[in-house]
Amino acid sequence: MQIEKMPVGQPLHLRVGELIEVRSEAEILATLDENGELDGLPFMPEMLAWCGRRLRVDKLALKLCDTIEWTGMYRIRDAVHLEMSRCDGQAHGGCQAGCNVYWKEAWLKRVEAGESPLNPESSPMAPRCTLAMLTAATRRSQDPAAPGEERYACQATELRRAAPERIPSWDARQYLQDVRSGNAGALATTRTVWVGLFNEYQDLSRRLLPRPLRIRDGRRYPFIEGTLHKTPAETLSLQPGELVRVKSKEEIVKTLDTDNANRGMKFDGEMLMYCGREARVLRRVEQIIDEKTGRMLRFRTPCIVLEDVTCTGAYHRQCPRGIYPYWREIWLERVE
Repeated sequence: MQIEKMPVGQPLHLRVGELIEVRSEAEILATLDENGELDGLPFMPEMLAWCGRRLRVDKLALKLCDTIEWTGMYRIRDAVHLEMSRCDGQAHGGCQAGCNVYWKEAWLKRVEAGESPLNPESSPMAPRCTLAMLTAATRRSQDPAAPGEERYACQATELRRAAPERIPSWDARQYLQDVRSGNAGALATTRTVWVGLFNEYQDLSRRLLPRPLRIRDGRRYPFIEGTLHKTPAETLSLQPGELVRVKSKEEIVKTLDTDNANRGMKFDGEMLMYCGREARVLRRVEQIIDEKTGRMLRFRTPCIVLEDVTCTGAYHRQCPRGIYPYWREIWLERVE
């Protein structure tokens, strides 16, 4: 029997800090196609745990960095990030990336004053997508070159389909949206614009100018200049809950190669703001899904993610994805 798809309705035009309620399982399933998607964005089984719960809007998901092909910034529409809603990877082979979940506004409702919490059993909508279809959508077809190897599909692997419109760096509307939405302050956004202009000049100078005329040899800001050809390792055996301090920039740079990486793991400019700060270990990361291929990547040496330590987008045009940076233990020190 053909089940009618729930009408998506008008955008809610939510704002940062607004209290919302996640719709019931049946209501959300009714918005999805046979692939468990709305506008190309998958609704993942891990998200069902939030059905009926009330959460606040953390950021408007206006745009996102392409972390698959690194081709720039892309626009996503009618979506938000909610406080304390990260994927736990249980339906995706135990992926430990902890990605910030995307919520389409069609999956949410405003909370009216005095309104009682949602009763999950009282939904008139008949689902078009079933739980079995939602679970099946977490797996891709197997690669003939690697029979028996599972390949996964999740929001992170499908973001380019959900956000096909590229945003050029010179489009000033994106920065106005960042400020008006509450995603970022005016001062931080202005700084981001100037850093972006400078880095574009640096990219051009590497291609067009002789070395004596370049600024810092055309390196992008913030300047991180690793020099090693073979990088050192250090094992602290850190465990969740332990208090650590991020080492200084100078100490960390001494562990990096000419690609600003330590044993293949990049130290990104977004991580500099945490140098010298203390934070608790959230978990040891041993495996994550490769966003490009869907394969599970297993680290030879586990890395660390820290509580409340995320990418702020300061050097990535105020991207609101809030990705967890990965830390080598050699970049951290215990706080007794």
